Amino acid sequence: MTVDGYVTDIITDMTLNWLDNERDKDKPFMLMYLHKAPHREWLPAPRHYKEYINKSFPEPETLFDDYEGRGTAAKKAEMNLLDHMNYAGDSKIYPDVMEELGIPDVSGWGIKAFKREVDRMNPEQRASWDSVYRPMNEEFKKVFPTMTEEEKMKWRYQRYMQDYLGTIAAVDENVGRVLDYLDANGLTENTLIMYTSDQGFYLGEHGWFDKRFVYDESFKTPLLIKWPGVIKPKTKTDEMVQNLDFAQTILEAAKIEPPKDMQGESLIPLFLGEENTWDREAVYYHYYEYPSIHMVKRHYAIVSKEYKLIHFYYDVDEWELYDRKNDPYELNNVYNDPNYKNIVSEMKEKLKKLRQKYGDSKQLDDMYVNKYLEKIENIGKDVTKG
Repeated sequence: MTVDGYVTDIITDMTLNWLDNERDKDKPFMLMYLHKAPHREWLPAPRHYKEYINKSFPEPETLFDDYEGRGTAAKKAEMNLLDHMNYAGDSKIYPDVMEELGIPDVSGWGIKAFKREVDRMNPEQRASWDSVYRPMNEEFKKVFPTMTEEEKMKWRYQRYMQDYLGTIAAVDENVGRVLDYLDANGLTENTLIMYTSDQGFYLGEHGWFDKRFVYDESFKTPLLIKWPGVIKPKTKTDEMVQNLDFAQTILEAAKIEPPKDMQGESLIPLFLGEENTWDREAVYYHYYEYPSIHMVKRHYAIVSKEYKLIHFYYDVDEWELYDRKNDPYELNNVYNDPNYKNIVSEMKEKLKKLRQKYGDSKQLDDMYVNKYLEKIENIGKDVTKG
């Protein structure tokens, strides 16, 4: 079944319909209200086309990062706005304009992505799209031949932000619709609301887009919580919390005993201002989808308020340490700095304990690497047979 409209609006329409017509209004409810919007290819709602395509956004300080202070992983990742973001699907340059300007479809799928998204619009939607994006393309045709690499990078950043933040604008509006519904129906005062994400995202920092790294911009996740009568307005905390804490929090709020094998901690003590009872000093991170899109190398890490220790492995064996207080943009790996020798030893010991706590190990690392290699080997055999 095809549902006409803009997906962020449709998800919200369905959500409000469930709240109004489908839930049992005599019982408590839990609603997961989730959006696809922040993912590629970042298509704003038609009502936001003109506003956002004409906006200009401040550049991040690290837009032209050269990755000199870091190891192989940052240098080899394929998420650079200029080098790896495709012109068609991502920057919305029409295929005919790319052909006219001699811009190759380096990714091999950028033009397909553009056609998939734009060609499925109905005539009214396509006319609205073309009325804004075709003039942008015509202007691009005039300037592209004389643009320097720096100018191209700046242009691509602005195009990225215009579409990405234009897309998020519809999320903001629709979250507001849900909050307004709760107010209008007397549900606000007795509802725990958690606004979060599955990860952070690079918006030009370090010249990147996407996520995956444990570096700060993709590691940090937004978390806003409202619970009238429990959380005092404007309460803030910088304690180390993780998304695996959400389940325990919801279970405790619902007065349900969590399974013993769950690894998170309920956030309710922090809601109540009882930070003295929160004893987590660091969190653990592991990324293992490599080789894959964006080519972010396999790595695991420990992150405290003060330091971040990372081990990149598989086809490299490199360690990185960042002083989060003195180097907030994480530009300088101090792992081999003699002044941090004791910190490295302490963090490695803490990392070892965290890996044990969460059931992670080198044996598991090797197992998943071997599974990947076996899969690649079998694909090669199948190709040979074919």
